Amino acid sequence: MPNDTDHTEGPTPSAYQLSGVDIEAGHRAVALMKGAVARTHQAAGLRGQVLSGLGGFGGLFRPGFSGLTDPVLVASTDGVGTKTKIAARAGRYDHLGADIVNHCTNDILVQGARPLFFLDYIAMGRLIPEAVAEFVTGAAGACEAVGAALLGGETAEMPGVYVEGELDIVGTIVGVVDRPALVTGERLQPGDAVIALPSTGLHTNGYSLARRVLDGLDWDAPHPALGESLQQALLRPHRSYLAAFEALQRAEVEVRGMAHITGGGLIDNPPRIFPQGVGMQLQLGSWTVPPLFQLIVERGQVSRQDAFHALNMGVGFLFMVPAEQLTPALAVLNAAGEQPWQIGQLVPGQGVTLLDSP
Repeated sequence: MPNDTDHTEGPTPSAYQLSGVDIEAGHRAVALMKGAVARTHQAAGLRGQVLSGLGGFGGLFRPGFSGLTDPVLVASTDGVGTKTKIAARAGRYDHLGADIVNHCTNDILVQGARPLFFLDYIAMGRLIPEAVAEFVTGAAGACEAVGAALLGGETAEMPGVYVEGELDIVGTIVGVVDRPALVTGERLQPGDAVIALPSTGLHTNGYSLARRVLDGLDWDAPHPALGESLQQALLRPHRSYLAAFEALQRAEVEVRGMAHITGGGLIDNPPRIFPQGVGMQLQLGSWTVPPLFQLIVERGQVSRQDAFHALNMGVGFLFMVPAEQLTPALAVLNAAGEQPWQIGQLVPGQGVTLLDSP
């Protein structure tokens, strides 16, 4: 979402166009996305906090932290990786907006934070205003859903850096949590139950592997094992887990730790919050690995260890709760429309151990 079309000063617009940069295309992109962005500034709880309109050099946000005793800002920046290549191949960009907003939302959610505002960055070899507007409109819709303002961003046209038709997507989010409610994982202990929620697909990781092993298949035809085409399955947006966490909070379930299953999969992500001397046993067979992951693993002859490192394997997010709160937590999540299951438990040790089905 442009504040500037390009950061470099110098040649006249006509000379810029000769070099492959179209400033007018940037202006057209702003016009196409303006309404969608403005709606995020009126999201519940944000009225009066966004002080700047679209197109300024910087976004202005006036924080209001009523009810928080010691507000802590939590920030995260991430991208969607080579999922952009799938989007470019399909000529669809709206889902990339949801991908990056929800990915970033989940990253700060792990510490108990709720989003305040989001900024996006989209770079292309040749700016396509309709594609940019489609992406930003998708991001705006996701921002509305999580209660965040789409505060600003950047659209860069960089011929010679990006091949025409290719693009890169990055997002930055800032959220807030009351320090007494900060979730750090320090209270985790052996015996705590680990609850999993499903992913909607690959989310935003593992696409380089998926593209390599699925190359040569017909991506447009319905795939019998998937019930849809490969392209549709690969483009499914990354989902947010904010509403599930809020349901647990309303029910006063003690969430001692959370993990967002992104790059590094179920092997690398959970230990990032474990205290010294605490590990996790993950029970294989406690869920059915979705067909898309089975197809990638089988076709690519991917080892089990590599699969659980590179892919989420159908698991998008983990909640860690005291064992005695497992049953009520599952009931709360089911009532909230989720499909949770106990995937394992914390044990003395370190890292993640994959246990075969009994």
